[in-house]
Amino acid sequence: MNQQPASRYDSFSQVLHWVTAITVTVAFILGPGGFGRLMRQGVDPATRSDIVWHESLGILVLVLTLLRLAWMALRPAAPQFQMARWMHLAAKLVRIALWVLLLALPVTAFLALGSEGHPLTLLGGIRIDRMPFIAESRVAGLADWGDVHQFLGDSIMWLAGLHAVAAIVHHVALKDGVLMAMLPRGKSRY
Repeated sequence: MNQQPASRYDSFSQVLHWVTAITVTVAFILGPGGFGRLMRQGVDPATRSDIVWHESLGILVLVLTLLRLAWMALRPAAPQFQMARWMHLAAKLVRIALWVLLLALPVTAFLALGSEGHPLTLLGGIRIDRMPFIAESRVAGLADWGDVHQFLGDSIMWLAGLHAVAAIVHHVALKDGVLMAMLPRGKSRY
C-alpha cells in the first residue's frame, strides 16, 4: 500500500478508531459493579441486560482490536507531525498502553469469568456456562481477575481521556493537525 506519510489517517482507520472508542466507553458505562457479588448471590447474568451488553461489547472490543492490529500492517502510512521529541515519546507510550489495555481487558474478563465459574452471556441468547480450560489453568488462581479487570477498565478510561485532552490541545493550542488527522473530511468550523 501507499507508504508516503499523509496528513490524515485513512477512512477505515478512522472508523475503526471511533467505533472502538465508543464501544469501550459504552462497555465501561454498562460494566456492572459488584458482578462477582451478584453471581455469588445467585443472580443469573442472562437476566441482567447491563451484563449481557457489557460482555457482548467486550467481545466486540476484542474483535475490533484484532482487526485494527491487522489493518495497521496493511494500511497506508500513518500521518507524521512535527512536534517536540518528548511529545512523540509521550504519544508513543500512551498508544502502546492503550493497545495493551485493549488486549488485556478481554483477557482479564475471560480469566475472571472462568476462574470464578461465571457464565459468559451474550446478545442473542448465546451463553457459555463453563470455561474449564481457564478454571483449571495455573493462571486462574494468581489474582482476583475481576478486580484486575475493573482496575484496567478504569485505567483505559483515564488514559483515553488523557489521549483526548492531548488531541484537543494539539488542535486548539498547537494547531498542528493531529486531531484533524483522525476526523472525517468535512468543513471545519475552526
